[in-house]
Amino acid sequence: MLEDLLSGAWQSVVFGVVGVALMAAGFLLVDVLTPGRLRELIWVRRNGNAALLLAANQLGIAGIVFTAILTSYSDFAKGLASTVIFGLIGLAIMALAFFVLDLLTPGRLGEIICSDEPHPAARVSAATHFGAALIVCACIA
Repeated sequence: MLEDLLSGAWQSVVFGVVGVALMAAGFLLVDVLTPGRLRELIWVRRNGNAALLLAANQLGIAGIVFTAILTSYSDFAKGLASTVIFGLIGLAIMALAFFVLDLLTPGRLGEIICSDEPHPAARVSAATHFGAALIVCACIA
């Protein structure tokens, strides 16, 4: 019984570290997709457009990790591998969705997101990121 508890606790720590690493990768992805430094845009300039896109990205990655863990294989190594693989697929799909939205809309989406003035395109872009993550979640289940 204690052994099961310790094993479960250890697996929680490992899945948690993987989830945080994937969310950090999501941060880096949004930083690459938007001009300028994301840390400065959000924490210094208080840019709501960039913050909304990053929030959708982080929630999307968390949803993918959650779904991968919830539907995880009984084998810990396979479950961990599927979490990493689906997390990376989710990041790639989110980036693809950003580029497709950028192609379908006027202007440069990255520049619009970095604008200090609130822009409805930020909400559309955030929904696109989160929607892409939900599609990956559905593929896991």
